[in-house]
Amino acid sequence: MAVSRTVETGGSDGVKDSAPARAPEGMAGLAKGLAVIEAFGETSSQLTVADAARLTDVTRAAARRCLLTLTDLGYLTHDGKYFRPTPRMLRLGGAYLDTASLPVLAQPHLVAARDALTESVSLAVWEDGWSVFVARAEAERIVSTGVRVGARLPGHCSATGRALLAGLTDDEVAAFLARGGRERRTVKTLIAPEDLTAAVEAARADGYAESDEELELGMRAMAVPVKDARGRTVAAMSVSASSARVSVAEMRRDFLPVLIEHATALGRML
Repeated sequence: MAVSRTVETGGSDGVKDSAPARAPEGMAGLAKGLAVIEAFGETSSQLTVADAARLTDVTRAAARRCLLTLTDLGYLTHDGKYFRPTPRMLRLGGAYLDTASLPVLAQPHLVAARDALTESVSLAVWEDGWSVFVARAEAERIVSTGVRVGARLPGHCSATGRALLAGLTDDEVAAFLARGGRERRTVKTLIAPEDLTAAVEAARADGYAESDEELELGMRAMAVPVKDARGRTVAAMSVSASSARVSVAEMRRDFLPVLIEHATALGRML
């Protein structure tokens, strides 16, 4: 199994950058550029040079070079202070979404579940402490939850995150909880390790996970694991709804069977 290591490389301004260890033939510049691209997200739709340096843990000089190169290539725009993604950035994620079997196989099940529930249904995978949405069937409502394909949600307080955490080993869950730095998104967000451990254990025992206004007040969500033929959790299928429209009891009674049905059917294909 590959071991993650960190080395320090000298920046052009004399300050050392922290970057993942690479084989001798690796490209440090490419690694930094990709880190800058990943820094743009739901909570950082525009970045300054200082923002990019802070989020990627590289020097300001390195961050500036990456941002200017991406601007020259048409992936970003620059107004003198802020850098913002252009539509060309979609090509990077599109290469995965157009060819990966999981989103393609999942889409019909997401659509069927959405039609049965008249609520938006999504598919997410685990990525380094985050729940990342790779497919979605959106319900037609005036007010949207704001979740989109490519969005990342914190693993500790999202329903998909907890369903995916429940599929990890005890050691992996403990390592995640030991990181700290968990954000309290609302007054209901659980952040204490013992509370989150209990929530993950409940998700394992029950076969589903919930997030009741922990991510955003007024919204609740439920997720179930998608398991492949070996019984490994490879994704989580979720539904989210306004707390004013659907109670927790109604989600368990009406939504859970539909999610289980389609997550199980998808798992048989993997």
